Amino acid sequence: MRTELTWPDTSDEALLAAVHRVMRAVVALGGAVGYLDPPSRDQTDPWLEEILKAVRDGDARLALARVDGTVQAMGLWRRNPSPVFTRSAELGKIMAHPEARGLGLGARVVSALVDSARAAGIETLELGVRGNNHGAIELYESLGFREWGRLPNVIEIGAERFDDVRMFLDLGREPDVILRGSAPGGPGWSPRRG
Repeated sequence: MRTELTWPDTSDEALLAAVHRVMRAVVALGGAVGYLDPPSRDQTDPWLEEILKAVRDGDARLALARVDGTVQAMGLWRRNPSPVFTRSAELGKIMAHPEARGLGLGARVVSALVDSARAAGIETLELGVRGNNHGAIELYESLGFREWGRLPNVIEIGAERFDDVRMFLDLGREPDVILRGSAPGGPGWSPRRG
């Protein structure tokens, strides 16, 4: 079995079909990747084209894990578009086709995305994961991500509600960056009232 990562920046019919195949299969088994029902090509094709445009603009990277030439897992990071958050990016669409689970593709994809984001100057990666997806939470924790917040019971799947667990990974900063945190002073500062 030969496994490789690829980093596409343009699409063709084969890539569109391969990404759709993975997304559809994951959602069909209840995967938490943003769709309630298995998506159609009318949904996944425009999404992929948008991501690949962001890749070409330097604002995203898409990693595909291929096993013996077949796309079996994927994930991406995408830069926050706000001008005050350009060194922050979100991981998303981390998934493996059901027939490829247990091959370590998720860890490989996420590790590669972390390295890619760091090389692109991203300082902080964040992600959201459904609260009942304990395996994914353990994977992210094993790679250094930490929980920073949790919105209880906000992810809607029919009549059920699940927590949105928010996690982050600090990728480091240039030595001249001043970390002010929540200290008084600086742009936008205001004193406490009372």
